[in-house]
Amino acid sequence: MPRNNRRKDEFDDNVIDISRVSKVTKGGRNLRFRVLVAAGNYEGRIGVGSGNTDEIPQAIGQAVRDAKKHLVTVPIVNGTIPHEITGEFKAGKVILKPAYRGTGIIAGDVVGTICRLAGLDNILTKSIGTNNPMTLAKAVTEGFSRLKTPEEAASLRGKDLEDLEEAFQK
Repeated sequence: MPRNNRRKDEFDDNVIDISRVSKVTKGGRNLRFRVLVAAGNYEGRIGVGSGNTDEIPQAIGQAVRDAKKHLVTVPIVNGTIPHEITGEFKAGKVILKPAYRGTGIIAGDVVGTICRLAGLDNILTKSIGTNNPMTLAKAVTEGFSRLKTPEEAASLRGKDLEDLEEAFQK
């Protein structure tokens, strides 16, 4: 479904990773599937969740429900993020930088999927450390959760937005 025809509360989900997990017990191996899913509404709401069951379709449903429980709001300014930030989770580190219009989403598979579902059009990213999809996804959402709009930054400092803009012009 195209972006423009969506309702505000409607989320699109995308499977990021499916991995087979086995547990060795006395009776043999128990095979299960772990699915990582990102859900977003293309308007600044994004969530990442995982599901772990015996069958893939059930794991996907479980992961989508988990992603919708853990939603994060991403402030979007002119199609990109308002400032540079580094998201960290365990061994994963993701640098997120705003980009000029026309740059596109410069990111790997996991980070790119999350950025597209969040509704970002232009962003530069670099993952450092691990390439584990689960860790990268959690690092990106952690970074997104700490982003602040220019208005929020001004109010935290007790200044007007114009004062901050003048400071950055110098």
